[in-house]
Amino acid sequence: MQWVQSTDSADSREIIYWPENADFANFPKVRGGNPILFPFSARSFHQGEMGYWQDSSGVVRPMPMHGFSRDGSFKLTELNSAGFTAELVPTERDHAVYPFEYRFSVRYEFQADSFRVYFELHNLDSQPIGWSAGHHFYFKLPWNGATKRGDYGYRIPAAEAFRQSESGTLEPSNLVLADGHFDQPELPETIFTQLQASHAEISCAKSQQSIRIRILPDCEASSPWNAFVVWTESEKSPFYCVEPWMGPPNASEHGKGLHTVAAGCSARFGVEVAVT
Repeated sequence: MQWVQSTDSADSREIIYWPENADFANFPKVRGGNPILFPFSARSFHQGEMGYWQDSSGVVRPMPMHGFSRDGSFKLTELNSAGFTAELVPTERDHAVYPFEYRFSVRYEFQADSFRVYFELHNLDSQPIGWSAGHHFYFKLPWNGATKRGDYGYRIPAAEAFRQSESGTLEPSNLVLADGHFDQPELPETIFTQLQASHAEISCAKSQQSIRIRILPDCEASSPWNAFVVWTESEKSPFYCVEPWMGPPNASEHGKGLHTVAAGCSARFGVEVAVT
């Protein structure tokens, strides 16, 4: 996914970053777009061992980093002038780590200056299904060559900030302020949660424009444990990720941000990205 916004003056600005020479043979390592994180975001643990999760019945199974949908197969189920819907096609490998009957779909809806994305999980099984999915938006930053990271600030109205430890627990972060700048070395991998408002904002001191990432409140998976996670690969990376998640990482173990869909029911998680 790439989003380039053009203006009447024929100028353009890349908002969702996509690398020019993306290596599709090594797709999980492509840094750009919006990887879909399902059924769980980031690293899952069981009793300190990474790469595992325990379901509600007590069975321990493996779970890849960020789940299995970011490099999974999707089939297009709807396409029109407003957007599209795609449905995940789980493989045998996927079923081994998440052995439920379900339908997981992603719906994009586009406007001139914004778009919305909806995750929807339909539980077709006879037992409850837990999930804590998320987005991995790669925002182009700096926006242009005349600016640097220190010119850009964020506002994430959260009451708590964490980092994930090497054993999967949530450890309080020293970065507890809701406002800061993207050149702070301690910022990457910070988890902002217990949100006091539904949106995060990226702004530039040398521009009147900003980017607003909003968690839509009218969805079943909207809760105070929804989170914004920020990440970049290095100081020189041309992007910074601001990621709206259903909950902090390792939700299947600590329960914060773990959402459950009852048998025969469905639930949605929606976000909006807008240039304001």
